[in-house]
Amino acid sequence: MGIRNYLIEGVSGTGKTTVCNELQRRGYHAINGDRELAYQGDPETGTPRDGFKHEHHIWHVDKVKALVANQDEAVTFFCGGSRNFPEFIDLFDSVFVLEVDLETCLRRIDERVALDPTDWGGRIEEREIIRRLHQTKVGIPKNGIIIDATAPIEHVVDEIVHGHSAI
Repeated sequence: MGIRNYLIEGVSGTGKTTVCNELQRRGYHAINGDRELAYQGDPETGTPRDGFKHEHHIWHVDKVKALVANQDEAVTFFCGGSRNFPEFIDLFDSVFVLEVDLETCLRRIDERVALDPTDWGGRIEEREIIRRLHQTKVGIPKNGIIIDATAPIEHVVDEIVHGHSAI
């Protein structure tokens, strides 16, 4: 949807949804990929799967391609995680990777789960996956622009907004 398109990624709890909300509040076109593009499917074939597994959290590639091809907006930010990002990452002008320390990550997940006990990270096995992913960064794009997401949200989004205009 943008003449320029950016992906905002990071492990669970780094602030992708919060960044998306702040970008929208500021008037930017921002898509919450976890809400608007995601489904449970095989990352290689796209075939839908039942139940929730982290490794099956993927985005509809055709929808991503269509949104990127539409040039109605000057800039579009795609916020969220996808295990099939290699299928479409080359469509983006740049990638921002949000990073926080493990303590901040788990605290944010606790806050999220307190509001919705069914949210990702509420079960012990999900927290173990989050810990492992935080340590290994498996499933996170390489060579992205690292953003320290422990800063206040205004500063994080300022860094992204200034980063995209400098690219």
